[in-house]
Amino acid sequence: MKKAIVAPSVLAADFSCFTDAVHEAERAGAEWVHFDVMDGSFVPNLTFGPKVIADLRRCTSIVFDVHLMVMHPETFIERFVQAGADNITFHWEATVHTHQLLSTIRTFGKKAGISIVPSTPAGVLEAVLPDLDMVLVMTVDPGYGGQALIPACLDKVTQLVKMREARHLDFLIAVDGGVYDENIGTIRNAGTDVLITGSAFYKAQDKQYLVRTWEQAYPQLR
Repeated sequence: MKKAIVAPSVLAADFSCFTDAVHEAERAGAEWVHFDVMDGSFVPNLTFGPKVIADLRRCTSIVFDVHLMVMHPETFIERFVQAGADNITFHWEATVHTHQLLSTIRTFGKKAGISIVPSTPAGVLEAVLPDLDMVLVMTVDPGYGGQALIPACLDKVTQLVKMREARHLDFLIAVDGGVYDENIGTIRNAGTDVLITGSAFYKAQDKQYLVRTWEQAYPQLR
């Protein structure tokens, strides 16, 4: 079985110490760092823009996984590409021309992902699955960190695994929201490949141990 990818989310870090937050993820052995870009419109919160990504890009070579929680994400793609994003994920609910936007991201040589909020069924992605590098299943209502995972959202992960297997595809399945030690086994057993974690990582006393144990939380064979 493949080990999981652990992606600490800087949303839970001290915003005055972003460089330290990224280096903490690196030292812990994480493969990715996750950035939640919020516009105050698609979600009821504001975070940061491409300049933060660009400034941090000079400090590290770790994979930058950028999650655009914004309306009209097509207007931001090139700016985040130029800033140094490696993966760019946008929301199914935030744009109409989904296929075109996925193609644009891949044309820039970046990994393309789509995210769905808890109220959106996985089936809406059926037509674009071959064009995806990742599906990000939100397991909380997006906008704020530290929420409890909505268990029913993991059913979408299992459904996506079946869709992937049936069509012989290879996109990754990520989960974001309420990912903690106590539910990591359940999340992995649903079929999750990428574990996006904010509070659990940045509050952990032994971050290296967290990353190592989460990476090795192999799904039980079904």
